[in-house]
Amino acid sequence: MAKKPPADDDSGIDIVHGPQDLFGDLYHVLLRAPWWVTLLAISALVLVVNLFFALVYLFTGGIAGARAGSFADAFFFSVQTVGTIGYGAMYPQTTAANLAMTVESIAALLVAAISTGLVFAKFSIPRAKLEFARNVVIFRYDGVPTLAIRLANTRANFILEATVKVTLSRAEVSKEGVPFYRMYDLRLVRDRSPALGKSWQVLHPILPESPLHGATEESLRAQDIEIIVSVMGIDGTSSQTVHGRHRYLPEEMRFGFRYADMLSPPGPDGRLTLDYAKLHELTKAER
Repeated sequence: MAKKPPADDDSGIDIVHGPQDLFGDLYHVLLRAPWWVTLLAISALVLVVNLFFALVYLFTGGIAGARAGSFADAFFFSVQTVGTIGYGAMYPQTTAANLAMTVESIAALLVAAISTGLVFAKFSIPRAKLEFARNVVIFRYDGVPTLAIRLANTRANFILEATVKVTLSRAEVSKEGVPFYRMYDLRLVRDRSPALGKSWQVLHPILPESPLHGATEESLRAQDIEIIVSVMGIDGTSSQTVHGRHRYLPEEMRFGFRYADMLSPPGPDGRLTLDYAKLHELTKAER
């Protein structure tokens, strides 16, 4: 776990010899992929359909207005058929050409339906706009060593009935000498909020029963551990369930620091100011 994994897979595990079923699971692959990849895949599918039927028209002929043996004319006639454009300069005039046009029209309907469904599904996926502080901090709070994680809702709405869970994953060895990863759910001061609007500082008191009790910055960095934070709630605008997740490695855990205040004192109008630019800022605190 020495380095961060790609943004679309934050498990920290490289999988080898795993099952590969790209085309069998292509729908989910394209839903997870960046927009440019999905749009490129749709464009490539449309292009392949047009290229295939351009070859069909080229070998069957029967397209009025098309030059004999011209692949370009056959291709552009295919594009007009798929796009239901039909400028009128070219049209099928033989049985073979009409049959090919019929099959291509059916294929075009299927491609359009698949593309429309994929784009709509990708647009409608609910996503929380949560930003997590770059570092976990450990400092004294009310006399108790406390682990704190700050996160912010950067969307101008509320996440209703928000719940947060913090889990510590640590490499251990069983009594039988078998290495494995053990997960500990960290007890939080508060693990739910009726409405997450701006920011939330999640606190875990490091009491004797905490798996972090007695840990130091050096001891944590010597272990194979990570802290996983997950947030789930209901989007106040779409009423859909949204979630966010982040993971922290030992080098991102800072002892003796706390988060800088994001709230500024009230101005002349009595209103407070929340500065998102300070989300990641730290300040010295008692260990």
